[in-house]
Amino acid sequence: MSFCNFERKHFLIYEKMSSKNSFRLGVNCVMAKMAASMVESGEDVFRKMFKFYKRRDPPPDLRGVIDFSGELPKDKVTPAHLDAAAVSDEEAARVGLQPVREWRAFSLQGFPGFIFISNPFLRGSQPFWVRQCLKIYPQKPNVCNLDLHMSPCDTQDLWAKSAPVLRSPSSGKNQPKTLLEKLHWVTLGYHYNWDSKTYSADNHTPFPADLHSLSVQVASACGFPGFRSEAAILNYYRPDSSLGIHVDESELDHTRPLLSFSFGQSAIFLLGGTRRQDPPTAMLVHSGDVMVMSGQSRLLYHAVPRILPTPRGHAALLEDLCPASPQEVGGMLEPVSEEDWMACSAYIQKSRVNMTVRQVLGAGQSFPEAPPPSVTRTEISGYHDGESGKRKRSGSDSTNET
Repeated sequence: MSFCNFERKHFLIYEKMSSKNSFRLGVNCVMAKMAASMVESGEDVFRKMFKFYKRRDPPPDLRGVIDFSGELPKDKVTPAHLDAAAVSDEEAARVGLQPVREWRAFSLQGFPGFIFISNPFLRGSQPFWVRQCLKIYPQKPNVCNLDLHMSPCDTQDLWAKSAPVLRSPSSGKNQPKTLLEKLHWVTLGYHYNWDSKTYSADNHTPFPADLHSLSVQVASACGFPGFRSEAAILNYYRPDSSLGIHVDESELDHTRPLLSFSFGQSAIFLLGGTRRQDPPTAMLVHSGDVMVMSGQSRLLYHAVPRILPTPRGHAALLEDLCPASPQEVGGMLEPVSEEDWMACSAYIQKSRVNMTVRQVLGAGQSFPEAPPPSVTRTEISGYHDGESGKRKRSGSDSTNET
């Protein structure tokens, strides 16, 4: 039985459920039955679910999706234990984080090692990280997707070429896209080779100290002291973007966690199993949310099929992201100027930015000999831009869902 036929067959079940809790239970039950039927037939369950949540006409019902900022299903979500003593309040505040004891952290049943932290950032600190993602991290010598078809001088300072347009009141649908709006990914530290799906010692630039410090505090609180931020992939999503089904396995040390930081618009995140036949769990990721994939969850399939407007609206998002005053900013967070925030807020009202930070090498590890150079491709699998339909970029070791 096809996914769509099964869905239509059980739609009346949804209609008969009155309360919110019973509706959610019914949705989860039906989705589980759908997944089970596909597992029995050997179908690619993850791909079916990806297409279900990506579709726009009709849009999918999201009431079966876990929202960590709201009411949580007790049969699936439990509180996660954090090591509050590993990070002092001063160390946390230095990178814009609340004291660890105040974090709302959760685990998922069936996904040992996965931790979801619901926006642990101090009010007013997210704008600093948004600005870093848009103004600082895309600068050379870091690498971005625009380098594939533009000269180095054209991609030298994307911010300087884009910010004045973003700040302009006339910026709208008829305005040509800025370079920042054409940005799909940036790599930091050890730069990921999209062709060979590897890292190498000779393709490396210094990793940003501020992002390393943020990552160290989160990793320490989650039970991973001594974490080394050695590589990061920054993904930039427009409203019609998606990230294909993939496993991040190119790092040589899988005992260290993968850290994910999200800012801006919300997204549906799918977390599956070690096989594509394993049914994924859908969850909402909002601005400021942090995810940690470690242990048995480090090498699970995952994807982002859909970007969603923040549930409380653009005005509420901008209010939440209002930069802190210079007197409130401390540690290594520099104040965000009003001029910079005008450009950042115009961008973030329509976009999502995600940073995934990883440790590539374990203690005593080194890179193997470099493989023969491969031909540079003009397309990269995994990322889908809804406007062009072309594949643009992905997380490491992604696999196409289409």
